[in-house]
Amino acid sequence: MVNAAAADSAGNDATDGYGDFDFIVVSNRLPVDRVSTDDGESWRRSPGGLVTALAPVMAKADGAWVGWHGAPDEELDEFDHDNMHLLPVPLSAPEVELYYEGFSNATLWPLYHDVIAPPEFHRTWWDSYRTVNRRFADAAATMAAKGATVWVQDYQLQLVPQMLRKDRPDLKIGFFNHIPFPPLEIFAQLPWRRNIIEGLLGADLIGFQRPSDASNFLRCVRRFAGHTVRQQQVHVTNDDGVSYVSRAESFPISIDADQITELAKREDVIERSKQIRRELGDPKTVLLGVDRLDYTKGISHRLKAYGELLEDGKIRVEDAALIQVASPSRERVEQYRLLREEVEGAVGRINGTYDTMANTAIRYLHHSYPVEEMVALYLAADVMLVTALRDGMNLVAKEYVAARINNTGALVLSEFAGAADQLRQAVLMNPHDIDGLKGSILTAINMPDREAQRRMRLMRRQVLQNDVERWSKNFLNALQQTDSETAQ
Repeated sequence: MVNAAAADSAGNDATDGYGDFDFIVVSNRLPVDRVSTDDGESWRRSPGGLVTALAPVMAKADGAWVGWHGAPDEELDEFDHDNMHLLPVPLSAPEVELYYEGFSNATLWPLYHDVIAPPEFHRTWWDSYRTVNRRFADAAATMAAKGATVWVQDYQLQLVPQMLRKDRPDLKIGFFNHIPFPPLEIFAQLPWRRNIIEGLLGADLIGFQRPSDASNFLRCVRRFAGHTVRQQQVHVTNDDGVSYVSRAESFPISIDADQITELAKREDVIERSKQIRRELGDPKTVLLGVDRLDYTKGISHRLKAYGELLEDGKIRVEDAALIQVASPSRERVEQYRLLREEVEGAVGRINGTYDTMANTAIRYLHHSYPVEEMVALYLAADVMLVTALRDGMNLVAKEYVAARINNTGALVLSEFAGAADQLRQAVLMNPHDIDGLKGSILTAINMPDREAQRRMRLMRRQVLQNDVERWSKNFLNALQQTDSETAQ
């Protein structure tokens, strides 16, 4: 894939209605954050799973990225950053409230995560969601060269594929859903369920994290859209009488494994990991949780289990310490403010009961950290705790595995995280079963070295062989094949 402008404009001119880029990524946010420096404002690459996954792909493709730049009521011109051309999509403050905080994160997010928290259904939110999706679709259409590939990302933009297909039938359209897709019985609650399904079916290829997510989607297609479904293919006839095939498959996302392993070998990162252990009083066992502060992550369940292990005397504060990194998330949403109060209250109660002058039971950190510090934390931790109640993938689990270059350490992993499909040698558990979670933590702490190394070696092989570059290649290759099948 090349920048068409750089290739003699690929025959395009300003009047043909096409843009200049053969590969476009469309996501809710641009892959950069604005930062203030002594010299003014600048941009830096954003943290997070989506950017980690796609930035290497974009750099190699010389493509364009369409997304919101993060500031409401501000319009910015296109600009280039880190081998990417970026097109900021403006959002007003009311749209941030209705489309993003409302429909995306108070309707779709809880609905798609098995209604761990109750979703809210408001028509004004839905109206804003449609309006904003239209704006993203229009922006992508203006950037895309004739016959370009457009890869739309995630649940905030589920209407964009069909909008693009209607406006630009020449495009190859892919969609990837980074979060779970719910069972039919849960998705049925959504008043706009058919609109969402038809929006997604505008894509030639719809990617999901797990085979069960793709199956859930296809069941919903049969029930609520009435299209013919054969295996993983949906035969669609649109309002104009045009027929095509949309395919749904699983493509488990991964990480930039090379970046993590290279950092894990750096002397300054290794020294920082040792310093972290010293600052904790050099306990026998360091346990680690790294999550966005979100109710889907099972942080409260983890803290409850850990507190009970201390109470039972199965863990002593002199021997073990838990580091819990809980990066800020959606702090304007009421459910997230309440969760923060709950988590910080639990940490305070446990530390107040079990701390000594020399030892802390839980080191709670409500911050985001650069990747170098995260890898140092992974190296410092003997046990990684991933206790998600529902998670599309959970890249933290894979990052921890990639960082353990000496094949040491143990991963306690929720069976409700997508990563459990690939990391079968982890200590798998059901986080709703507090006694079972306690037992899994003890199993990880007390695992014989040889067994721990055997498991970690197998998990590292899986992660290193199936990195983010392979994920993107698999998806884009499948997208090309699907389009070829459709054209026959």
